[in-house]
Amino acid sequence: MGDPKYPRRVWRKPKRPLNYDLKMEELKTLGTFGLRTKRELWKAHTELSRVRHQARSLLALRQEVREEKEPILMKSLERIGLVSSGSTLDDVLNLNVYDLLARRLQTIVTNKLGFKTPYQARQAVIHGHIMIGERRVDIPSYTVTVDEEPKIHFTAESKIPQMLEAEASAKQAKDSESAQADAAAESESTPAGTPAESKPMQADTPAAPAESESTPAESKPTQADTPAAPAESESTPVEDPKAPDAAQNP
Repeated sequence: MGDPKYPRRVWRKPKRPLNYDLKMEELKTLGTFGLRTKRELWKAHTELSRVRHQARSLLALRQEVREEKEPILMKSLERIGLVSSGSTLDDVLNLNVYDLLARRLQTIVTNKLGFKTPYQARQAVIHGHIMIGERRVDIPSYTVTVDEEPKIHFTAESKIPQMLEAEASAKQAKDSESAQADAAAESESTPAGTPAESKPMQADTPAAPAESESTPAESKPTQADTPAAPAESESTPVEDPKAPDAAQNP
């Protein structure tokens, strides 16, 4: 256990804390489980490392010693819900940090009592609105056992349940109103809009031949004017040669 005056740290930093992929994954985990700082995540990683180290140590022992010590570890993990009955050490080695974070009081309260976000559930836990059985627990990182999970409930004087019910009913009413409004808008726009748009298209289609028929009517005067030009041009050369002949032979 060590000297109580100099307690050991229960968490270790990652070897490459400034790695971009690692930072993005840590931020995503913090938002998913509502963690306050990365230190809470590092504590879960350290606890997982300790459990995996125990499992690997048992795998290295002789069969007689392993059969004696393995049930102790498996029973402790079954008690907090990390593994199920009949699991082996291979299942322990397959655990990840999300399995440990899912057993926190904050996460279980979020999923069980209908909070919208894990941060809202964390605030309720810290302010003393959550009880496990007959005792009040205000530690968000408290590891809930399988037997304690059905006993989680609000305190008698807490007003959070009424607030959550009011928010849920208001949201449901708002969703139903928006759904009805969308359905009414679709029903009004579909039958009236489609024929109104199709009628002008049908009226414009026969109008094109009418314009094409007027084109030949305008071209007829142009055809009549075309032969008039050669009539004037033919009279000019006829008068010019005859005029000198008439003057020479009177």
